[in-house]
Amino acid sequence: MSAVIEVKYFNSFILKKTLSSASKPMWNGSFGIPESVGGYPRPNDDTTAAGNWAIEEARIDGGYNNTSVDFGVKAYLVEEEPSASLRINSLIYSGIFNSRTGVNQTNVFSVGEDITKSVDPANGSIQRLYAENTNLTIFQELKVSRALIDKDAIYSAEGGGTVTSSNLVIGAIQPYLGKYGISKNPESFAVYGFTKYFSDSNNNVILKLTNSGIDEISSAGMVDYFRDELDRINTSSQQGFVKGGWDIHSKQYVVSTQGYYNLTPFNTLTYDDRVKGWTSFFTYKPDQLISCGNKFYTAKDGGLFVHYNEQASLATAQTNGAVTNNSTFAIDNINGTIEVGDKVTGLGVKAGTLVTVVGASQVTVNLSQTISDNVLLTFNDLIRNKFYGVNNASSIKFIFNPQPNLSKVFKTVNYEGSNGWQVNSIVSDTTGPSLLNGTYISATTESSFVQTSDTTSNIYSYTEGAYDSASPPNTGADAVVLPIYRAGFYRKENKYYANIVNSSTAAPQEVIFGESMSGIKGYFCEVTMSTDSITDFGGTKELFAASSVYNTSNSY
Repeated sequence: MSAVIEVKYFNSFILKKTLSSASKPMWNGSFGIPESVGGYPRPNDDTTAAGNWAIEEARIDGGYNNTSVDFGVKAYLVEEEPSASLRINSLIYSGIFNSRTGVNQTNVFSVGEDITKSVDPANGSIQRLYAENTNLTIFQELKVSRALIDKDAIYSAEGGGTVTSSNLVIGAIQPYLGKYGISKNPESFAVYGFTKYFSDSNNNVILKLTNSGIDEISSAGMVDYFRDELDRINTSSQQGFVKGGWDIHSKQYVVSTQGYYNLTPFNTLTYDDRVKGWTSFFTYKPDQLISCGNKFYTAKDGGLFVHYNEQASLATAQTNGAVTNNSTFAIDNINGTIEVGDKVTGLGVKAGTLVTVVGASQVTVNLSQTISDNVLLTFNDLIRNKFYGVNNASSIKFIFNPQPNLSKVFKTVNYEGSNGWQVNSIVSDTTGPSLLNGTYISATTESSFVQTSDTTSNIYSYTEGAYDSASPPNTGADAVVLPIYRAGFYRKENKYYANIVNSSTAAPQEVIFGESMSGIKGYFCEVTMSTDSITDFGGTKELFAASSVYNTSNSY
């Protein structure tokens, strides 16, 4: 029985075809590449089977006395150290590419020419490059530098510099002032115009690079926040992510701090250079952030999502049978695509109804419904604060602090804006630590000191707090029997106001507390407001100003 043995140094080649079990030809190529590392499969080596064959040849075209296959010209290079080395602080560039003349040397790296440029290895590895005009910005872990492209700088004996033309691809490297780098978060880089934004986790700061140098934008009221946040997302074993991008629609730098995978919470917020401050937190967690044209996009789990979309995608359907106090109901005559998170409207549908589950011929919503048969339903996906199919409420937190040196009693909360805002909480400043009832709790308790503050119950929005004169009364958007009363905000001349009802428990040695007193007392109070779930859900909610009526309790 004969055998074919591949000899590496012999100038012949073997071509073989083998039929698989499915009678499909397999062109096996070289026997020297095992299938486990990427070689072609070889089901059997029986060249006597019908349809299988193998050819060994050493001459071109297989012709008699034709030119034999030769090794050809071989280049030899003697290296003292043939092992590969990783130069984390160096740049290498290839030959030129010119589409007009057809010159393409992008795969040419001549060792006979000086084609490398190195930066200081003490500043760590190169993480990001950005070419702008005739300059190249180099971001290392601990330093940011710029290099001249196709020109160099000549310095005089006095230290003055002059830029001159040169055949160097990368010229002199000039570092920016300040010991700042991009750490190991090149994903935080974003650029708009001549301004670059990036993070430096080693210094726990967010930075802005302009023609005038590097500035800390995290120092705009957020020093403590980023000091803790950039440290929180990194562990001793895993590096967190600081994903940045430029929002071309709102002209803001968006940064999302994310722990390794889903092990820690995330925070997404924006910086506006026009107000020199951080303006908003968001509830979405992007994988990437992209601006194209006048649109801002984010990528999530392989999908691309456009933000600030003003074009609604509407779908319609009809109820297939009457619905009685149920959140799941059958539908038919479906036109368009119904998605989770869509807002549902129609005769008898409750305000704030949202799709939670979509089936082939039925939907499940967040509120129980009582709807007649054959009611036309409209499904609208144009909802503000809907990110990646999840609906969220907008919220804002602010502080009432008039006359800071005086203790006060805050009696009301008022705002100018749209209907649909509710107060989640109002909390006064805390007292200093004091003993509970003037004595220690027990000998084994670590600390008997407590701090107290005044709090309130939540205050319903104008619509959410409505109830009518029916028996039992209808509430919210269903309150239609006159007269209608309010258990939350009232409205007068398009201004909304509500009394503050104290819900605090008794503090040590406190006589009057809770609902026995009006308002809450303190030097200042922290107010959290959010949009409700029933007033034109997903529509525009504006908040222009907030205020409080208060009395001063002392003048010292």
